[in-house]
Amino acid sequence: MPNLLKAAQENLVDRGKLQIDVASTIGLIPVTNAKIEITFRSPGGESQRVMETLNTNISGQSEVVELPAPAFEYSQEPGEVQPYSEYDILVTAPGYESVFIEGTQILPDVTAIQPIRMVPQEVEKAPEEDIVIPEHTLFGDYPPKIEEDEIKRSEDTGEIILSRVVIPETIVVHDGLPNENAPNYYVSYKDYIKNVVSSEIYATWPESTIYANTLAILSFTLNRVYTEWYRGQGKNFTITSSTAYDQKWMRGRNIYSNIDYLVDSIFANYLSRPGVQQPIFTSYCNGTTATCSGLSQWGSKYLGDQGYSAIEIIRYYYGNNMYINTAEDISGIPSSWPGYNLTIGSTGNKVLQMQRQLNRIAQNYPAIPKIAEDGVFGRETANAVRVFQSVFGLPASGIVDYPTWYKISAIYVAVTRIAEP
Repeated sequence: MPNLLKAAQENLVDRGKLQIDVASTIGLIPVTNAKIEITFRSPGGESQRVMETLNTNISGQSEVVELPAPAFEYSQEPGEVQPYSEYDILVTAPGYESVFIEGTQILPDVTAIQPIRMVPQEVEKAPEEDIVIPEHTLFGDYPPKIEEDEIKRSEDTGEIILSRVVIPETIVVHDGLPNENAPNYYVSYKDYIKNVVSSEIYATWPESTIYANTLAILSFTLNRVYTEWYRGQGKNFTITSSTAYDQKWMRGRNIYSNIDYLVDSIFANYLSRPGVQQPIFTSYCNGTTATCSGLSQWGSKYLGDQGYSAIEIIRYYYGNNMYINTAEDISGIPSSWPGYNLTIGSTGNKVLQMQRQLNRIAQNYPAIPKIAEDGVFGRETANAVRVFQSVFGLPASGIVDYPTWYKISAIYVAVTRIAEP
């Protein structure tokens, strides 16, 4: 082993976990028996070593593997040692264009999820460029956020088009500065939030800290949506990936299982003040190399260590008149959450709709058993729900709670479409 590679690996004293999720870009069809090669990348990328060779199962997923990662302590305070290890991933499958991802980030004691979307070879489309995941915002050198007012006036935004807070189905991300010639990417709202949270803070932080930062990111994003901030300037996108103007989104990056579940649970939330209809524009910064009038990311981490709850962290930075609100309108879903859990003994149209959606999803994901569409939540339905939850990273309870309902709805919408935008 080259000396540089050996030295880099000697710094990896903990373990993190990784699972690869592979699907077609057309209709969210899982890619079975895809070959995955995971290669360790030393800092700077000079030396590499193949660590794992895997294959996907019937649901397009690899087994969960453990990989070396830096010590947990490195992600708990600012420092010069990179707190995550990096791995390159090559995925090949018959009938699909190969995919190469450089720099998947593995943190200790958490599970990283790397989504892979493969283009069928028969699709007449230029192959995607290799995905290169840049440094995490807490470790790399990024420009600080330009200060903005937390409540946007109509003279600043132009005419506000939206009359109520709506959770959008899709976020259009401009991958560059607002006036820069850069590509736009269409990203589902929840996937966008999961990506930003994974890019802006460490998944090893206290749960209340992750919750508070996620709320700030949700509210920041919905303020851009509600005020039509960039469209009012004649732009054809919702938000940018620049930390100077917005928040960091990294094309194709991995997320983390705890962040994945948290966002599924609170994605319709945002922060508000009494008498203000628009979601609050929640400024935040790392609190070390950059300071701001809003939330300090590292400061919120230390408050979480002290036992502060998410709302206590929010009010510490934004004041006691900041509240958690919930949008009632969610775009792109067949039907809204019934307001209560569906479990064994539940009956009615909501159960029937859920059963129909599960059966359609099972056409793409045959590990999920087909069930009777009778509007009665029995043991077979509970088992199908349990399998669905295990496939899509939810606690396998067999109960259709809030995150499960909306995950079923999102996957149903994805598999019934011919293609994404």
